[in-house]
Amino acid sequence: MWVDLLSMLATAVLAACLVFILGRFLRKSKRKLPRWAMPAAMGCSMIAFSIWSEYSWFTRMQAALPQNVVVLSTGERSAPWAPWTYAAPVTIRFIAMDTHAISRSEQKPQLVKGHLLLVERWQPTRTVAVAFDCAAHLRADLMGNATLAADGVLSGAQWQAVAPTEPALRAACKST
Repeated sequence: MWVDLLSMLATAVLAACLVFILGRFLRKSKRKLPRWAMPAAMGCSMIAFSIWSEYSWFTRMQAALPQNVVVLSTGERSAPWAPWTYAAPVTIRFIAMDTHAISRSEQKPQLVKGHLLLVERWQPTRTVAVAFDCAAHLRADLMGNATLAADGVLSGAQWQAVAPTEPALRAACKST
């Protein structure tokens, strides 16, 4: 968040410098800029940078991910302090899976374990360990002391049925 704030302020300083230079050129030709030109340019540049930063965040994050990380879903929001987001909501979070970090049980090959990455703007990335039964279309979140033994015994968690089209199930079962 601090980087965004500093970048926005740097954009305002750049706009102020450009208006100052334009004003100097206009004075040589005996014309003047209105007094409101510099604050208006600074304000408009900060708003434009803020909007660009919000709307390009997901694209920039996705481009920075390694090829083995698959984005499974995204979350969008609209806010009253940014009324344009009602017309085009902003993506502020996504769930991804590292397909190279998925492990398959040797005793029961239909069982796989992996990690979901929960990424949200201005928040630390969280990781959730998950287990999937690819044949039965089941998922278990391995939180706390929950484990999935090599023989397929799940302890400390419950299997939950998921649709065969669930993106996390498809990514985990396809990758190994």
